[in-house]
Amino acid sequence: MLSGAVGCIGFSWVSINPHTATLLGDMLSGAVGCIGFSWAVSPACTELETVVLDWLKVNYAPLPPPGCQPCLYRVGDSGARLVGEELIARGCQPCLYRVGDSGSRLAASPACTELETVVLDWLGKMLQLPECFLAGTSGEGGGVIQGTASEATLVALLAARSKALQKFKTEHSDMSDHDIMGKLVIYTSDQAHSSVERAAMLGAVKCRKLQTDEALALTGAVLQAAIQEDKAKGLLPFLVVATLGTTPSCAFDNLQELGPVCREEVMWLHVDAAYAGSAFICPEYRPLLDGVEFADSFNFNPHKWMRVNFDCSAMWIRNRADIVDAFNLDPLYLKHDNQGLVTDYRHWQIPLGRRFRSLKLWFVLRMFGVKGLQDHIRKQIGLAKEFEALVRSDERFEVTAKVVMGLVCFRLKGSNEVNEQLLKKINDGKKIHLVPSQVRGTFFLRFAVCAATTSSDDIAFAWEIISQLADGRLQGGNSGNSENRENQAA
Repeated sequence: MLSGAVGCIGFSWVSINPHTATLLGDMLSGAVGCIGFSWAVSPACTELETVVLDWLKVNYAPLPPPGCQPCLYRVGDSGARLVGEELIARGCQPCLYRVGDSGSRLAASPACTELETVVLDWLGKMLQLPECFLAGTSGEGGGVIQGTASEATLVALLAARSKALQKFKTEHSDMSDHDIMGKLVIYTSDQAHSSVERAAMLGAVKCRKLQTDEALALTGAVLQAAIQEDKAKGLLPFLVVATLGTTPSCAFDNLQELGPVCREEVMWLHVDAAYAGSAFICPEYRPLLDGVEFADSFNFNPHKWMRVNFDCSAMWIRNRADIVDAFNLDPLYLKHDNQGLVTDYRHWQIPLGRRFRSLKLWFVLRMFGVKGLQDHIRKQIGLAKEFEALVRSDERFEVTAKVVMGLVCFRLKGSNEVNEQLLKKINDGKKIHLVPSQVRGTFFLRFAVCAATTSSDDIAFAWEIISQLADGRLQGGNSGNSENRENQAA
């Protein structure tokens, strides 16, 4: 990035391409948004911004924007994340003594650790998370960037399992670890992502999927009944995974009912808001997160809807000791002088090494600010509402789930087979791409607005394609029925 190596908080700057310089320049020339929190949290963070912006004042030269992929295929990212990603990929790795450190040791990568702690506290405040989830200066909780929500669920399960083993060994001194493991059970809804079941499989514990109500939400009464039933069988419940914004239909489990049950039963509550979590930075959608104060861990994916590219999955823990105790191993070659006094993220995750993922999140927050990201979310939900209105205006179609976020679930009135054929025609055309789902035997199509460049014209374009293909599908179906009737008459 600079013409020579610059000693900046342990970074080794390398040259970057002209487009990245342009994006950085856009930030400098007025696109930087104030996120409303104090930036001067640590010397490392302050120096990072100073060096980047000072360099731009000398080296920035405007370039034309690059071409974009079709807006109906792109995921929700931004140019700002590109800057962070390129700096990470080209060797701008945090280290005090060498280039390309994996971020596994705080002593060799303080900037990586400090920036991640600060940025996740920012993000937590944007979500209005309870203070216990923030690292602050003396908090017991904190945030960490995992690779995916699936990974965060597995980490939460392993931490909860470790804590449960200690608890049940105290309560059942006659039982071995093996005996306890055979009786451990977790709960989630029948709408939860398959990654919850997979985490249970990898964690070698039983998983019970509970029936949801008419709104496809898991309720406290259903959970309480299942716990009592399993206890009567001698099983040991220890974890509930609640979902805010389910994959099939963007339904929301009832946290305000599930939370008190988990507290009463002394069970870990993990909240997975992989997709919907980004919207909680908007005050009008924050009530959907009510009840998070009962959670032991919370996760959402900025890479899904907050203009950050994959992989960036933000996870917060109420008590960091729970996760550190489950993952802590300290061989001699990883020890350092500040052991136990500072955050070592290698104890918060499955892999030992880690990328400097907080850098791209920092660029996005600094470029767009809270208001810019709120506007982005609101725009996309508004576009989803436009598509919903088009569906409802056509008597051939029906909306199958309440539209809360940027996802519209819809189908042709009729059989599952007709809708499967319509989906195949849509995706075979390769102009737009839809992903289906099926809830309680009903097959439907899912239209998700997630590309930052999507406009009302794109919504109209997509609907025109769907409508035209539906005409062909219905005409073909009617023709076939006519032939059948004629054959039967003959």
